Amino acid sequence: MTEFFASPLWTDYGWPGLIMVGQIAAMMGVVIFAVAYLTYAERKVLGAMQRRQGPMTVGPFGLLQPIADGVKLLSKETIVPSQANKPVFLLAPIMLFTLALVAWAVIPVNAKWVIADINVGVLYLFAISSMGVYGIIMAGWASNSKYAFLGGLRSASQMVSYEVSMGLVIVTILLCVGSLNLSDIVTVPRPVWVQIMLLPMFVVFLVSILAETNRAPFDLPEGESELSGGFMVEYSAMTFALFFLGEYANMILMSAMATVLFLGGWLPPFGIDALAVVPGVVWFSLKVCAMLFFFIWARATFPRYRYDQLMRLGWKVFLPFSLIWVVLMAGLLMTFDALPK
Repeated sequence: MTEFFASPLWTDYGWPGLIMVGQIAAMMGVVIFAVAYLTYAERKVLGAMQRRQGPMTVGPFGLLQPIADGVKLLSKETIVPSQANKPVFLLAPIMLFTLALVAWAVIPVNAKWVIADINVGVLYLFAISSMGVYGIIMAGWASNSKYAFLGGLRSASQMVSYEVSMGLVIVTILLCVGSLNLSDIVTVPRPVWVQIMLLPMFVVFLVSILAETNRAPFDLPEGESELSGGFMVEYSAMTFALFFLGEYANMILMSAMATVLFLGGWLPPFGIDALAVVPGVVWFSLKVCAMLFFFIWARATFPRYRYDQLMRLGWKVFLPFSLIWVVLMAGLLMTFDALPK
């Protein structure tokens, strides 16, 4: 046995494999814990904004409420409609939740703290986030319900529409940085005028991630008056919980993307060296929490859009504006010789 652990096969593949599995398990544990307590934070923040208490009964300050909700959903019976396509029906929520976890493989939470520091991390993230559409369409179609199918189509068209704007925002960032590696995007310095010019694209990105994650005021896949519960109206128990967890995991993922692309990742704010004594992972977490507060604040503040207003904003406002801004940024970077070398 000692000879096996000392062999080149184990040294080259065994220990690195175990370390990788440990990193993946740790990352998944942190994300799942964050998802559980994001639901608690949302209910407390909405309660404060609406002058009520929020969760306060289960555990001290209601801190055990997410655990109670999980136990309740686990103990319920999973009901599959008799006319549904059962394999696809059950696969859809699993796929959606899995994609939300898989994307974290390339997110750098600190210097050198990333599971896979690949050179095309941005493309990987964009591909994984785009595949979430398949899970929603599968759920709507497999339920064999007109309400679920229409909700799935509405959600898919909404996500696809705003992915176009998000893609152009990411292209603008890549013009300024010259790399698809997420760690490079954080560490490559940007002049102050570039940061100012990126502010409008940051606003476009913020609105687009609200639509991409189907969050209020763009929570249009659900509609009590026309679609009931939308694409997940036929789901119950843990299959419903996986959709619910997938939505919140996507919120955290999009907040992490915004942090990496625009807010400096793990670096201290405004480049203040005196703040560098705080560990980078702490700054990263605080920035992600600030972005998540934006999600919750938007839900509590803005009235719900109509679907035609949502589509008009995506195709007639954000798309032409993003195209013009990409061309403008490219021209300015060339004029001032600021393109990355």
